[in-house]
Amino acid sequence: MQDRTVQWDVTNEARVKKDRPSAGRTFLKVFLAFIMAIGLSILLSWPVVRNFNKIQEIALHFKPKAELQSTATRIGLGNLKTYQESLDKDLAGIQKKLSVFLPKGPFLIINTSANNFRLMNEAKVLREGVCSTGSYTILQAGDNKQWIFKTPRGMFKILNKVNDPVWKKPDWAFIEEGLPVPSANHPSRYEYGVLGDHSMILGDGYMIHGTLYKRFLGMPVTHGCVRMGDADLEEVFKTMQIGSKVYIY
Repeated sequence: MQDRTVQWDVTNEARVKKDRPSAGRTFLKVFLAFIMAIGLSILLSWPVVRNFNKIQEIALHFKPKAELQSTATRIGLGNLKTYQESLDKDLAGIQKKLSVFLPKGPFLIINTSANNFRLMNEAKVLREGVCSTGSYTILQAGDNKQWIFKTPRGMFKILNKVNDPVWKKPDWAFIEEGLPVPSANHPSRYEYGVLGDHSMILGDGYMIHGTLYKRFLGMPVTHGCVRMGDADLEEVFKTMQIGSKVYIY
């Protein structure tokens, strides 16, 4: 009896193993199903891929119309002209308010970062070009004394206009050259021809003037004054009056 039971168990186990599918066959079936699914997706999506450019062109073609319809819905198609007139009126009002802040008559704008200038008469540009401003270099002297060669920023006025100006050299000019500093009115302090044909005085020793070193125009190379080329200086000198404003930034 015991032998028959063992025999039955062995036979039954063999039958179960025979009917159970192998792992290799299961993987193969899953893999084939996956490949068929990918193929079907490509087949179904191919018309869209093939005509993608055409579909995109149609979409772009209809986008402005959709935007126009949205705008028309918001304000009403019949009111588009009125809406444009309202915008123009608002813009004119803003320009009028801004014009109040513009100086009357000519004025000068100097950009120390870009080293350029713009000569204006109210809202009209008369002339623009390059100039040179402060180098921001530091000159050290004894007794903890130093000079920083920068162009001051802010709003200034033309205090005086001078033809054929003469430069009275300050102390730093001698120290920079390694020379002894002379007395206040020593003849060596006066130098002719280095400031160009004209100068406009801004105060505190700062001027707008010409230069002998025209190749450096457009570069930050000065000791604080604003240098211009001959033609630009001539036009600015003729246009600006005593009291005219100079904006430096």
